[in-house]
Amino acid sequence: MIDLYFWPTPNGHKITLMLEEAGLDYTIHPVNITKGEQMAPGFIALSPNNKMPAIVDHDTGDGDQPGGGGPLSIFESGAILLYLAKKAKRFAGETLRERVAVKEWLFWQVGGLGPMAGQMSHFVRFAPEQVPYAIRRYTDETTRLLGVLNRRLAENEFLAGGSYSVADMATYPWVRAVAAAGMLDVHAHVARWAEVIAARPATVTAYAKGSAVSAPPPPAA
Repeated sequence: MIDLYFWPTPNGHKITLMLEEAGLDYTIHPVNITKGEQMAPGFIALSPNNKMPAIVDHDTGDGDQPGGGGPLSIFESGAILLYLAKKAKRFAGETLRERVAVKEWLFWQVGGLGPMAGQMSHFVRFAPEQVPYAIRRYTDETTRLLGVLNRRLAENEFLAGGSYSVADMATYPWVRAVAAAGMLDVHAHVARWAEVIAARPATVTAYAKGSAVSAPPPPAA
């Protein structure tokens, strides 16, 4: 069983996508970042950078190894995805070239598209004052990165080639987040790819579970 410390943000959705695709058993533990729950000492013990998501795997299969086994906690979404792919023996690429491509595009997402789109969203939607330079800078860089993605997907069904992988799972939630701003209108290959992923049963289930986590509680009887 895997404990998932989660809130329905793009980084959180990456992990539910993978867990659903791989059919791994997991329990969601909400970490409400709107209330600062990521700053709680108990959570920081799992995720030293006080960022969600994090997981604890209670079945690592290494109990007979030197030093013993026991639960393993992992933070950082990219590291979690690579760990889960190895555990499931799926979604990390079938050939050497695919495995290299998976890592390239996964690291591209965690180092580029995610941070830039996140900063764009912050300055457009949440900053206490309008900062035109910041809005322009992060919007332009997000647009550039979508162009990089579009060129890749013009020649490949998925990011690593013909096989769906953790690179796609990492990237899709961020693309879905910016799609509402109309940023896919000029990136037809990204839009095609996103539609395919959105229709996957695991994607539908993962986002439904995310919506349930953040839904307001029912009124008291």
